[in-house]
Amino acid sequence: MFKRAAAALLATAALVPAFGAPANTFDRDMNTMWEVLWHQSGTATRLVRWEKDLQVRVIGPNAPAHREHSLEAIRAVAAEAGVKVNDVTDRADAAEVANVTFEVVPNDKLSPMQPCQTGLNFFTEKAIESALVQMRDSDAQRCAFHEAMHVMGVRGHPEGETVLSYFTAHSHSLLPLDKAMLRAWYSPKAKGGMTPFEMLPILADQLVSVSKNKAAASVQRDRFLARTVQEMEAFADGRGDVPAILKRSGKVTDSGIKFGRVEMSYFLGVAYQEGACVQRSEAQATRWLQVAGNMGSRSAQARLAGASGS
Repeated sequence: MFKRAAAALLATAALVPAFGAPANTFDRDMNTMWEVLWHQSGTATRLVRWEKDLQVRVIGPNAPAHREHSLEAIRAVAAEAGVKVNDVTDRADAAEVANVTFEVVPNDKLSPMQPCQTGLNFFTEKAIESALVQMRDSDAQRCAFHEAMHVMGVRGHPEGETVLSYFTAHSHSLLPLDKAMLRAWYSPKAKGGMTPFEMLPILADQLVSVSKNKAAASVQRDRFLARTVQEMEAFADGRGDVPAILKRSGKVTDSGIKFGRVEMSYFLGVAYQEGACVQRSEAQATRWLQVAGNMGSRSAQARLAGASGS
């Protein structure tokens, strides 16, 4: 969303050349992929996505003027994801059956600094149950594709050539990088609840697959993954400056950094346990899970208990 508000635990300016360009372009696209795995609050997050058809309605005083464009946007993202869309707007029971609502609101209902927002609802941070998009009447046309990406579970407002960016002038159709994100997000290899390090290689592989020079892209992929793990280990350990990804993804606060280190320690533990982005290492997995567990992570404590009991 152009300033995202999330219901229930939800969840800069460079236009990049086409895929297959020089290595620094691939790195830039990988940074974009990495940023969509972060909450706007500045915390890395798990993958959430739809596991059922979308039942969509478009409502509001001036909804007819924006209905087709809103439906065009949600159908475009859903097509890349392989998710079916049904327009239930005209049904008498639309309010009951819809799980995605686009609400076109009067211009004075939302701030000019937040002309559109999306809230996702889910019982666990795995599968999306419903979504509400609110768009100011005057901004609905430029918001629709941006918000539709969020509806599908893709977070953030990263740099790069994507409709998620605050700084791209392109807002009326999906760009190649948007399509790559969605295909990875909903690929058979991905599943709801995946940690960032489990999901990042899937995003990276999708980027490699659409690169002209796949051999060079594969080398860049491996370097990016290794460098990212090193940076996140330093962050979790409290070494060095706060990573730039936190500053771009959200507001840096002491409490946010503390929570982020707990979460990142857990994510690193899972990465080493599962061999995601790194070579599998039970010693490193135990180390990071213990760090997270000692700081209060129940997820880490449960993993440690499961490992000791197996």
